[in-house]
Amino acid sequence: MKWLLCLFLVFALWMLLMWSLDPLVIGTGAFFALLVGTYLGDIYPEQLHKVFSPKRWLFFILYVPYFLYYCVRANLDVAFRVLHPDVPIRPGIVRIRTTLTGDMAKTFLANSITLTPGTLTIDIDGQDLYIHCINVPPGDIAKRSREICGTFEPLLRRIFE
Repeated sequence: MKWLLCLFLVFALWMLLMWSLDPLVIGTGAFFALLVGTYLGDIYPEQLHKVFSPKRWLFFILYVPYFLYYCVRANLDVAFRVLHPDVPIRPGIVRIRTTLTGDMAKTFLANSITLTPGTLTIDIDGQDLYIHCINVPPGDIAKRSREICGTFEPLLRRIFE
């Protein structure tokens, strides 16, 4: 099933990129879809069929502006810290425990955190993510963990799990 789904997705992507119904294009696309599906089909996640769920797409569409809002907000925060000499910069590494269970969901969370300026995901170890932050206030690390992870987790849970 994974192989067939991989084959279909690669062929559909090929046809969208080529945007032609020429038999040579279709044949080439089928050949490469077969080649990629054969060699890379086993690395696809087990439950790839979930990709076609409209509910997941709706939450993904909601996630994009949500992520962009936090990205812009973090950009402004980092710019303010760089330009203003009195705003503290206390870099540090914070361990965050995520409640997401799927590998794809955790990867998406880690990438979302990394793409947000001022934070960088260093490692994922089981349910723990190690995040380097530009400013870790002394004391309340649990609050900082909720700020970083809590913004993205609820929507990612609905998309991936």
